[in-house]
Amino acid sequence: ILMKNLKIPDYVKNILGQLEKAGYEAYLVGGCVRDFLMARKPFDWDITTNAKPEEVQKIFSESVYENDFGTVGVKIRHSDDLTEIVEVTLYRKEEQYSDKRHPDKVIFTSKVEDDLARRDFTVNAIAMGADGSIIDPFDGQKDIKAGIIRAVGDPDKRFEEDALRMLRAVRFSVQLNMTMTDETFTAIAALAETIQHISWERIRDE
Repeated sequence: ILMKNLKIPDYVKNILGQLEKAGYEAYLVGGCVRDFLMARKPFDWDITTNAKPEEVQKIFSESVYENDFGTVGVKIRHSDDLTEIVEVTLYRKEEQYSDKRHPDKVIFTSKVEDDLARRDFTVNAIAMGADGSIIDPFDGQKDIKAGIIRAVGDPDKRFEEDALRMLRAVRFSVQLNMTMTDETFTAIAALAETIQHISWERIRDE
């Protein structure tokens, strides 16, 4: 996959580098990796690591941690009036989604593969190191090349966890000019009514 002239911004590399220097693993993950591999400019940069939130905050004094999901917001000051937040999240697994949105249980883990397994689509389940190395247990790069939207694992389970993912699959198909697999499309058709559990605000934003 050609990445043209795109490069990881220095401030993002710095976060990855400081985590690694402290003895931890750190990878870019999710949509930023997908867009990077597609030679699209990423909208934001998300990092996953095996460092615990309190350990991340020790490394980055300008950061905030106010949630139960292991996500630390590292503040990057580009100028006096422009501050960006880069999210650094501990590897995690998730179980049960009673409200079709939030996991009932979050389990922190030590393996990046576990974190990738909880994600929605294969194209979003790719991790990339600061040196460009790739971890791709679900063949997301292959699906990017083929222009395919495929759920990670069982599509019924993925959409039952968060019904908004059905709309996201449609959005990706249009924005990225990709085609859903038959299994993914069939699952959406069968579970379409569950979108009523999603707030209008989330639907609007998607």
